[in-house]
Amino acid sequence: MELGYDGKGRRKRKRKTIKVDESLLKTKRKLQNHLEEELVKFKMEVEAGQYVTPGKIIFKDFIKDWEEKYARKNLAEQTLDVYKGHLKNHILPYFSDYHLDRIKPIHVLNFIHELENKTTLSPGSIQYVYRVVRNVLQRASDWELILKNPVSSVQRPKDSKKRKVNVYEPHEVQQLFEIAKTQPPHWRLFLSLALACAMRRGELLGLEWKHINFEDQTLEIEQVVSRGIKGRPVIKEPKSNTSNRIISLPSSVVIELKDYYLLWKKEKLKAGDLWEEKNHEFVFCNENGRHFYPTTPTTWWRRFIEKADVRFIRLHDLRHTSATTLINQGIHAKIISERLGHSDIRITMNTYGHALRSADQEAASKMDEVFYSRKESKN
Repeated sequence: MELGYDGKGRRKRKRKTIKVDESLLKTKRKLQNHLEEELVKFKMEVEAGQYVTPGKIIFKDFIKDWEEKYARKNLAEQTLDVYKGHLKNHILPYFSDYHLDRIKPIHVLNFIHELENKTTLSPGSIQYVYRVVRNVLQRASDWELILKNPVSSVQRPKDSKKRKVNVYEPHEVQQLFEIAKTQPPHWRLFLSLALACAMRRGELLGLEWKHINFEDQTLEIEQVVSRGIKGRPVIKEPKSNTSNRIISLPSSVVIELKDYYLLWKKEKLKAGDLWEEKNHEFVFCNENGRHFYPTTPTTWWRRFIEKADVRFIRLHDLRHTSATTLINQGIHAKIISERLGHSDIRITMNTYGHALRSADQEAASKMDEVFYSRKESKN
């Protein structure tokens, strides 16, 4: 687009590259109309002073727009905090002064290569950094500041050391419950729900009495408690639609919940004016009714395991223990996936592939017993 001449007699031009959907290429008239519409919009942006030449936008300046116009609205507080940490420590030191439209796949590839060979970052952390860069530049692509996201042409870094699911064996679970009898009632219940319902830590902390249906013997996951910006705890919706779910409870856990509910009400009455929480009735709370801080259960778990002299696994591995137990009991993977709140059954299959293969082998052995008995009866 011509804008006349500058003070030195040189022509002033504005250029804009646009994306064209493949379907428009099939019809010349539609393509022409689309291009004319884009030209009109382009002229209006330039005349209103709203158009910024992509070549003049550098990466560090675009990050401000990305955070204000996308990240704060679409990312959870804790996720945004992690993203900003990777941007500050790894991404901006490398891409800071790059012009957006000059970042090519080879630059991204060189960046990943440098992280892999010149830093102590774990493969998992490098994958996360890759994810952040891809997210940022995808917004630039979506907003038509660049023609294509250069990260989309670079393969996601591989993690050769895939984490092995670490779980308790049935006899260890029994031992754990036996030792847990020495713990305060709320921690015994926390342990029961973690193992019986495969609930995440944040889901347990967000659980309120209104979410428990004693008659139907179910509980509903409607909210979680997690760490937000600078570690501040926040109450929010579950991470996905499938995480918001109803879980059936074993009868023994329902009895435990009823007993603890009576104790909880007595403690609330006893606290009187010291009970600060007015809007929620958290199952797991401090003496003032406020929910536990997100890392409190992990701290308790580490101390409990050390004191009890039980084989250590992460608190989150109780969720894996629950899932593996269900697999060994012959429960269908689809049911387990829904109970865990996975968005896709493939996540369940990939996470618990070893346990599922073992269960499949056991099923084959059972079939072998059937066929062998039939052969014996014929003889």
